[in-house]
Amino acid sequence: MTDQQLVAHARAAALKAYAPYSRFFVGCAIESVDGEVVTGANMENASYRLGVCAELAALTAAQLAFGLDKVARIAVAGGDGSGPELAGNASVTPCGGCRQSILEVAQMAGRDIEILCASGDGKAVETHRIADLIPHGFGPANIVDAS
Repeated sequence: MTDQQLVAHARAAALKAYAPYSRFFVGCAIESVDGEVVTGANMENASYRLGVCAELAALTAAQLAFGLDKVARIAVAGGDGSGPELAGNASVTPCGGCRQSILEVAQMAGRDIEILCASGDGKAVETHRIADLIPHGFGPANIVDAS
């Protein structure tokens, strides 16, 4: 699957977001090592902190579909979803909490997961590795001495 195809999945997922408060629609697409793709979208809540990020929704779908150890790449896109197509020209990166969750998956899978960070319109795409987005991160590999 090309980068553009994975980003297109994320953009399509964003249009299914529930974002009545921020009006910022985010979608995430996750590709497995076998080429399977799952998606997720953000789901806001009136109490704000009970909302769910698109990345966590997609990671949950990935766990159910093929297992987190098979996550190969992730695409995230976000912007204005009020029209028939996602709009916006600023690249979207995962929030800190989502970076932490992706780091956990990366350490479990034994690979530095690639993340495509796209604008709403899909024209701007930045490619990052989770190790670059959360340097010196703390995950399961850091607690091996806890036994």
